[in-house]
Amino acid sequence: MTRTGKPVTIAHLLAQATARLNTDTARLDAEVLLAHVLDKPRSHLFAWPDNTLDDTQLQRFEQALARRLAGEPVAHLTGQREFWSLPLRVTQDTLIPRPETETLVTQALDVIPTGSQLAIADLGTGSGAVALAIASERPDCRVVATDSSAAALAVARSNAQTLHTNNIEFLQGDWCTALQGTFDLVVSNPPYIAALDPHLETGDVRFEPRSALAAGETGMDALGAIAHCAAEHLNAGGWLMMEHGYDQSDAARKLLESAGYRDIDDIRDDAGLDRVIRGRK
Repeated sequence: MTRTGKPVTIAHLLAQATARLNTDTARLDAEVLLAHVLDKPRSHLFAWPDNTLDDTQLQRFEQALARRLAGEPVAHLTGQREFWSLPLRVTQDTLIPRPETETLVTQALDVIPTGSQLAIADLGTGSGAVALAIASERPDCRVVATDSSAAALAVARSNAQTLHTNNIEFLQGDWCTALQGTFDLVVSNPPYIAALDPHLETGDVRFEPRSALAAGETGMDALGAIAHCAAEHLNAGGWLMMEHGYDQSDAARKLLESAGYRDIDDIRDDAGLDRVIRGRK
């Protein structure tokens, strides 16, 4: 992507980059990357389509575009992903927050009355997305977020500091091992992809930590571990909510039934896919 003897406008760059990327999200990817290079919101691109870029900006955009063409996730190229309207820092040490996970947040908030002072645990917090979303909406609650990865916890703590969210405690440990005491709600977006699933070798997930994606032969190992350990840390009547794969609803329901939960239900995401299993102790 070089100059042709005349200034290169935002509109021209976006059209050219969209054609080169040639994917379902090509236009969005091009907009996000160009806005990042310009250090402007995406709205700036629409308001000033005839603005031009200098040589340094053009070079930075070309480099970002080349990395995207090589498969790197946009979130890694910008270092940020929005989740629940919160700008979150992400790195290769964390899972990239995805829109369907907001279903987990919505369900959690439905059982946490506004102004309540409940104790909530988020297991496998990664970038802190779910914990931060809940904590920001329910500032009187106490949230404990755990992860086995020290690097991921460093990212989550950084996000909490940037967002000035002070009602979260971050603890290192595998699932429930770092928890002390009991909680009114336990939530988790654990790994739930089968270890040999070919999708792990395609797309953005190639650049994400495998430990945050895959969980055993059927993808159910982490869900099973959490279902059993959470029961030991839930108050009577407390809820467990876990995100799962689109085809794991029946297995997740049977898992919670065998672990002694009641009022079990499976919630669909905005795409109409079964996404969040929940049950009460």
